[in-house]
Amino acid sequence: MSSFHFYYIHLCAPSSVADASSSLSTYIVHVRQPMDKHFATMGDLHTLYRSFLPATAAGSNQEQRMVHSYQHVLSGFTAKLTAEEAEAIQEKDGVLYVRPEKALSLHTTHTPDFLGLHRGVGLWKDSNFGKGVIIGVLDTGIFPGHSSFSDEGMPPPPAKWKGRCDFNSTACNKKLIGARSFVSVGNTATPYDGVGHGSHTSGTAAGAFVRNASALGNARGTAVGMAPLAHLAMYQVCNPSGCLEGDVLAGMDAAIEDGVDVLSLSLGGQSQRFSDDSIALSSFSATQKGIFVSCSAGNLGPSNFTLSNEAPWILTVGASSIDRSIKTTVRLGNGQEFDGETLYQPHDFHPVLLPLVYPGVNGDGSAALCLPGSLESRSDLRGKVVVCDAGDGTGGVAKGQEVKNAGGAAMILVNNPTAGYTTSPELHVLPAVHVRYIAGREIKGYLSTASAPMATILFKGTHIGISVAPTVSFFSSRGPNYQSPGILKPDIIGPGVNILAAWAFPLDYSIDRRHTFNIISGTSMSCPHLSGVAALLKSAHPDWSPAAIKSAIITTAATLNMEGRPIVDQTLHPANIFTTGAGYINPSKAVDPGLIYDIAPQDYIPYLCGLNYTDYEVELIVKKVVKCSSIRSIPDYQLNYPSISLKFTGSVSKVSVTRTVRNVGPAKSRYRSVIDPILGLDSISVYPSDLEFANVNQTASFRVDFTRRVGRNATATLPLAQGAITWISAQHSVRTPVAVVFE
Repeated sequence: MSSFHFYYIHLCAPSSVADASSSLSTYIVHVRQPMDKHFATMGDLHTLYRSFLPATAAGSNQEQRMVHSYQHVLSGFTAKLTAEEAEAIQEKDGVLYVRPEKALSLHTTHTPDFLGLHRGVGLWKDSNFGKGVIIGVLDTGIFPGHSSFSDEGMPPPPAKWKGRCDFNSTACNKKLIGARSFVSVGNTATPYDGVGHGSHTSGTAAGAFVRNASALGNARGTAVGMAPLAHLAMYQVCNPSGCLEGDVLAGMDAAIEDGVDVLSLSLGGQSQRFSDDSIALSSFSATQKGIFVSCSAGNLGPSNFTLSNEAPWILTVGASSIDRSIKTTVRLGNGQEFDGETLYQPHDFHPVLLPLVYPGVNGDGSAALCLPGSLESRSDLRGKVVVCDAGDGTGGVAKGQEVKNAGGAAMILVNNPTAGYTTSPELHVLPAVHVRYIAGREIKGYLSTASAPMATILFKGTHIGISVAPTVSFFSSRGPNYQSPGILKPDIIGPGVNILAAWAFPLDYSIDRRHTFNIISGTSMSCPHLSGVAALLKSAHPDWSPAAIKSAIITTAATLNMEGRPIVDQTLHPANIFTTGAGYINPSKAVDPGLIYDIAPQDYIPYLCGLNYTDYEVELIVKKVVKCSSIRSIPDYQLNYPSISLKFTGSVSKVSVTRTVRNVGPAKSRYRSVIDPILGLDSISVYPSDLEFANVNQTASFRVDFTRRVGRNATATLPLAQGAITWISAQHSVRTPVAVVFE
């Protein structure tokens, strides 16, 4: 990832976390439950797990060594062990797998309007604002006193709810119905949000209506989450140092036991086999229980193969902009103006032209980036507007502090080519503006040619109506799916740039902490938008499976921006399918998709066998003994997924794909297929070309043959092509996106 810094959380941590006081490290131990034993309670399971600990951890030391025991997400536990003890446990009968714990990273007033959600009509009305649905959020905790978590007008939690609140008796209510901490290192026992991230994601997913919300007076309006009548349960699994796998597993385990309907995880790690991926493992267990899981794609874009959370049973969400900006303008001495953004909009800054300087003009890289300490000796910056480069991982606020320490009057923060047009309104410590790469290039050009370069900054407040929105942010992680190329990822993009939501700390001393909001960016912000939308769909269609909800989201996604043109990326060029997935979330259409592609949990077994997972690896994922040799496995692209991802290699000239859809629209429906031409393919044929349904919930299957020319008659092709197969009826349009890779 380019090191352009947003106020999203992307925390890096060691790959294995050692106990600071000894040679012990935390290990995850997968065991096989004996078929002849019944475990009536969690205590029975805990006793079984404890029996696997080595003799060196005997007596009271056993409880100190055990970190977490799991009931749902996997058969096993985490414990503090030496490397020798871990090797000894691996040799015991009944032990499937032992590995070191890894650390993962944590990857609104206007977004409901931008997404077409309005009171009294459409999806909010059809779903009753998500009433009765429980969203479980795994994050840094929550500030329970925030106005976004008021329970005014909320019904009591459903009877199935079994969770608890570890705050005092008055902190939780009918909105925030559960709050628990599973942080195993430095735990304070109560899940108060010490970062802000967890309060923000929770408010985005299911925050209550809050009038006159703003961040320092900007983006003022009524703040509300996607599912404002849904209940919230917080599972604190992260702290400012990161998120440990064992803690994430423990939070997921508790959420499944408690009875949540939707899980929202704005965190993840590097791409890895699903049998080694704690989020993939625990999410599969959730899916088996009918729980929908939404995860962030990661903040490592714009390079390809940078995704987190690639498993097909997870909804993987990328980040894009909305049509709002906190506008600030650079005015140069020659009259040119360039728009940018900042959250800090001082009223007492007089827009008079001041000398403009770029401290990196002589090739000093540290000074160009305004790194901490790099401008200490620069007395020539006093009273001037200072240009600083972004792109090294140092936050813009820290750069501004360095400029302020050197006596600078203001700062212009300019993007590098990687970040392109993605800008961020940060809470700067001096008058500042963050501008896109093209603007930065023009400003530096003026600096190099003007005899006495001058500049000032104009603060213009909140502006709505950017027609190029949504634009995919540069940091949003891209596909293809490294672990399973036949599954298109990310699945979808949603609002993730400059999102206003609840915050745990006041931005200044004049704001009541209970009414504090902040604007931050990241796929961490787009994920809870989709979690909230999933809650709305679950409320409207309580009988739909997680896969059915995902299908409705994917097949109704928008592919055009507000100008009616293809969605673009941070360079303002059309974004490819490994950047957008199916496209931009369209909640109002998702509630009535017409047809859905469904997948039952057992359908993933032949898929996993087709990925060449060993029997024990499949067992780790599905929690039961599997013999792939006795199962008719399928290639990954044959899973009944609502998108299609193919690869043509060598002399392969034809690939056939089969899908099955279920009618959830009118009983009597007829659909005809419409095929987008795909460059590089000779032909695409759909059999049958029409689908007819006589009843609701009736299913129909179809086959798609993709053919390309090979040999001397083959035409040169780009490495990636994309298109779609769309089923159109009198009332519905069901779009199945298609990605084709040529090697």
